[in-house]
Amino acid sequence: MGSKMFTTRKLALMALFVAIGTITAHVIWFPAGPAKAYPMQHAINVLSAVLLGPWEAGLVALVIGILRNLFGLGTIFAFPGGIVGALLAGFMYYIFKKDIAAVIGEVIGTGIIGALLSFPIAKFFLGQEVAAFAFVVPFMVSSAAGATLAFILLRFIPRR
Repeated sequence: MGSKMFTTRKLALMALFVAIGTITAHVIWFPAGPAKAYPMQHAINVLSAVLLGPWEAGLVALVIGILRNLFGLGTIFAFPGGIVGALLAGFMYYIFKKDIAAVIGEVIGTGIIGALLSFPIAKFFLGQEVAAFAFVVPFMVSSAAGATLAFILLRFIPRR
């Protein structure tokens, strides 16, 4: 799964993705049911999964989620969706070596698994009574939009 250490190139690319993900969070979003949809987060997840690897993508998603929440630009739902989506996108790309595998991993990781993990967060941490599947459609819409954007962008990004 890539190098065991963070090279200067990897750290710089991770920082760039964190900056882009944090800056675009308040610019590109739309309401999606009980959560806010941030398609750029999902685009960053797929790009970092393909270009950096699963663990690095998960770390990028975690830092973006922390910064978005600290700046008041996101919700607590950034964590289950973003991190799980990034990790699954990275592992799917690692296994299949196809960009579309990362896209599918992001949509399943965020749209289904992350959405279902958001249910107990809404219930116990926020005191909101929502159906277990209330997050699936909004998370699927957001992750599919962002993952599709990343799939298109990957056509223009040179790789080693």
